[in-house]
Amino acid sequence: MKNNKKIFAGIEAGGTKFVCAAGNSLGEVIERETFPTTTPKETMACVNEFLARMDAKYKLSAIGIASFGPIDPDPKSPDFGHITTTPKPGWGHFNIVGSVKEKFNLPIGFDTDVNGAALGESRWGNGQGLDSLVYWTVGTGIGAGGMLAGKMMHGLIHPEMGHTFVNHDRVKDPFPGVCPFHKDCLEGLASGPSMKARWGVKSATDLPADHQAWDLEADYLGHAMANCILTLSPKKIIIGGGVMFRTELYAKIRKKTKELLNGYIQHRLILKDIDNYIVAPGLGNNAGVCGALAIAEASSP
Repeated sequence: MKNNKKIFAGIEAGGTKFVCAAGNSLGEVIERETFPTTTPKETMACVNEFLARMDAKYKLSAIGIASFGPIDPDPKSPDFGHITTTPKPGWGHFNIVGSVKEKFNLPIGFDTDVNGAALGESRWGNGQGLDSLVYWTVGTGIGAGGMLAGKMMHGLIHPEMGHTFVNHDRVKDPFPGVCPFHKDCLEGLASGPSMKARWGVKSATDLPADHQAWDLEADYLGHAMANCILTLSPKKIIIGGGVMFRTELYAKIRKKTKELLNGYIQHRLILKDIDNYIVAPGLGNNAGVCGALAIAEASSP
């Protein structure tokens, strides 16, 4: 039985902001602070100051880091704890675990932000009771992680589904894409920055509800969800992230996913109840940081 009196710290490291929290094994967030993602030196100074205050106040049992990637999550690797080939300026090959470990003599768990969010949702959110699910985030970047057989997905490194390739009709959408590695991968075509660049707005959510951008966005994300279902067959798909604040997108994505599958997957959740299959995070904006708390708990003796 978990000790609910233990207090953990969770760090959700995102491309736009870091969310830090103290919480317990019930997924309850006791304290929460947010910092902009600037340089590693500046951002980690804020993170470590928060951790120091939480440790002094609660005597932390462990720290969990759920980070944007790609990362190296293999404890046996010499690059374990590093963010690797991220396009985020200044953060490439940064040892994020090491920057915390040199300040705190505590167990530190480390995984991707989306694997963490999947773990958090499986513990306390819309994935409770399921041994498989995929969590997608659509925001500054696009990423996906998940649970298979009750464990977070790992392999050669970890899933990078945000950089898979979708059907790009260059007549309908001549936009070349913004990914510095692949141009028109899913992230290059459907992330928040791609929408800003394509439509010339400050934020994707500034676009009106009847703008053609949302049908195009749903088209790309529908392709991604259909490929995800065909490849991994998760028992639920959860989609979060800043772009999904436009909640009308969910219905459009469900419709496109079902259309693309075209009756091939004969399961009632796809055929008759897709509204309860492709869903928003049950933990809302806390999905990622609650996942980081769950990662911390898993690393605690």
